[in-house]
Amino acid sequence: MTPAPMTRATVLLIEDNAENRYLVTFLLEQRGHQVVAAESGLRGLDLAGRITPDVILLDIQLPGMDGHAVTRVLKADPRLRGIPVIAVTSYAMVGDREKCLEAGAEGYIEKPIDPDTFVASIEAFLAPAEGSASQ
Repeated sequence: MTPAPMTRATVLLIEDNAENRYLVTFLLEQRGHQVVAAESGLRGLDLAGRITPDVILLDIQLPGMDGHAVTRVLKADPRLRGIPVIAVTSYAMVGDREKCLEAGAEGYIEKPIDPDTFVASIEAFLAPAEGSASQ
């Protein structure tokens, strides 16, 4: 079993699929992190401004406002631009990763996620904020 993280993180999960929200929340909460979920990009932006999470996990295919647009808004806000954004998406065609990174995301994880490695992948983005070596 993997040890609990040193620091409990607040994770904003912007994901419209209920099963994906459940799985990601379950995995992160098992490691002691707090997950706040939003079902749309607009709701996610509102929550990001109110809770200032440690990391944002963002689906790309969202109703109303897609994840690329959400990322651009987050990165344009001086209060939020330093929060790592990780695209967690089923968009896995050639160029999709690059589109996410160009929009401002720091990371990209393809769905379906691997439950054995997912949380460690997310925690790697928290390490720089905790004074660890950069990625």
